[in-house]
Amino acid sequence: MCGIVGIVGKSPVNQSLYDALLVLQHRGQDAAGIVTCEGDKLFLRKDTGLARDVFHTRHMIQLRGNMGLGHVRYPTAGASCSAEAQPFYVNSPYGIVLAHNGNLTNAEALKHDLFAEDLRHINTESDSEILLNVLAHELQLEGKLRIDEEDVFRAIEGVHRRCRGGYAAVAMIPGFGIFGFRDPHGIRPVVYGKRPTPAGDEYMIASESVALDTLGFQLIADIAPGEAVFIDVKGNLYRRQCAARPILSPCIFEFVYFARPDSFIDNISVHKARSRMGRKLAAKIRREWQDHDIDVVIPIPDTSRTAALQLAQALEVNYAEGFIKNRYIGRTFIMPGQQIRKKSVRQKLNAIDLEFRRKNVLLVDDSIVRGTTSQQIIQMARDAGAHRVYFASASPPVRYPNVYGIDMPAASELVAHGRGEDQIREVLAADRLIFQDLEDLIDAVQKQGKSDVDRFDTSVFDSDYVTGDVTEAYLRRLEAMRNDAAKEARRNLGESIIELHNNA
Repeated sequence: MCGIVGIVGKSPVNQSLYDALLVLQHRGQDAAGIVTCEGDKLFLRKDTGLARDVFHTRHMIQLRGNMGLGHVRYPTAGASCSAEAQPFYVNSPYGIVLAHNGNLTNAEALKHDLFAEDLRHINTESDSEILLNVLAHELQLEGKLRIDEEDVFRAIEGVHRRCRGGYAAVAMIPGFGIFGFRDPHGIRPVVYGKRPTPAGDEYMIASESVALDTLGFQLIADIAPGEAVFIDVKGNLYRRQCAARPILSPCIFEFVYFARPDSFIDNISVHKARSRMGRKLAAKIRREWQDHDIDVVIPIPDTSRTAALQLAQALEVNYAEGFIKNRYIGRTFIMPGQQIRKKSVRQKLNAIDLEFRRKNVLLVDDSIVRGTTSQQIIQMARDAGAHRVYFASASPPVRYPNVYGIDMPAASELVAHGRGEDQIREVLAADRLIFQDLEDLIDAVQKQGKSDVDRFDTSVFDSDYVTGDVTEAYLRRLEAMRNDAAKEARRNLGESIIELHNNA
C-alpha cells in the first residue's frame, strides 16, 4: 500500500507536496520521495524512512518548480530498499516520472515482454518500474517529438490492455503536464481536485480526499475505474475513459483499515462506513448472543474506535478507552519481520488497569490478520485484571492473501487460513470471538446499497479476486515470496550489500 500525490500549481509546489505526504503517511512508512519540474528540468529527492526524516531544508530548497509528484511507500516485498523508493524515472521518451499504488498480477510476464519485445531493462524488483516502462513504451509508439492529451489517453488505453491487477498512478512529463489513471476495476483509490488562486486554478491528484482537504483543494471527483485525468502546465484539465469495460470494484479493506476516517473513497465516507460496521456487529451480537454479559467495550486503537463506539451505543453498554498508544512506534502490521512485530506490541500499547479490573471486556479491532497482535492484546487485558475477555472483529476472518497492493502475510501465516472460528478463538485464547459477516460488511460500506459501487474486492475474505486472473500457481509463488523466511533472507541480503558498500 502506498500514497501518491501530484500537483500542477501556479507557484512552487515543494511544500504542498511535502504536506500532502505527511497527510498520506499512514499509507506507507518505508520510504518517501518527491520530484519537481522547473521548465524541462527535474529535481528528485527520495530515500527510505518517514517523510519528515527524508526531507530536510537543504532538500526542499533544491526541489524547484510549479509541478511535481510525491510518494510514500509501503513495501509489498517486505524489506526496505532505497533503490525501490519512488517516484521512478525513465529517460525515453520525454523523460517520464511515475508514482504508483497497487500491484500488477501479471508483472513477470510484462517484465519478460518489456525486455524481449520492447527492448527495455527493468532495474528493480518493483512492479511500479514495470508499469512506468509499459506506459513509456505506449507513448513511444506515438512516434512524435511533441505529444498532446490525445496521445496520453491512447497510451493509457494501451496500459489497460497490457496490465492486470490493481493500480492507481500519477505521472509527469517535463514541460507538458501531470496525469493520473486508475485500473479498470478501480481497486486502488485516487481522487482529484482544484484550488483557486489569484494566478489561476491549481490541481492536485492524490490517493485520498483528505490530502486535498488539508491543503485547501476542493474535491472534484474520484478518478473512475479505467479513467485518466490530465492537467497540462497551463492548468487545463482533460479527462477520458480509457478502458473497454470498466467495473467499479474498490478494495473493501481500504474502508476497514487503511484509509483515514476523514477521507471519502468513491463518494463513500470512511468514517460513516466504520460507524455502520459497528452497528452491524452489534446487531449480530444481539441476534446470536442475546444474554451477553459484556460490561464494557474497549477499542484497540486507532482504526476500530468508530466501530467500537457505535457497537457500544447499540448494545447500550459502557464504552471506555482502555489502551494508551505510543504514537512514536510504527504500525506493527507494516513492520518487516515477525520478531520485530512481536516485540513492538507492548511497546506500542499499554493497558489502563482500572478499565479492565474484574470486568467482562469486549475488545474491538478492525480485523485479525496474523493473530499475533490480537493474542498479545488479549493477554494484556487479562494481565490488567479482566474477568473475561471477548474479542470482536469489524470484518470477517482474513483467510486469503491480498494480491492488489496490500502487504498481507503469506496465506499460511494468516491465523484464519484453514481454521474455523472456534479454532481461531483457541489460538487467540479469547473467551468468545465474534466476526462480522461478509454480507453485513458489504452492506455497511455500500451505504445499504445506495453507493455507485458495482461490487467490492473482498478477496481476502472469500478468495474471489475481481480481476479473474489469479491462479493457484500465482498464489503459490506469492506464498514463497511473502513468507517470513523469504523476507528475512531478502533483508539480510540487503544489509550485506549495504555493509559491503560501506566498507568499500
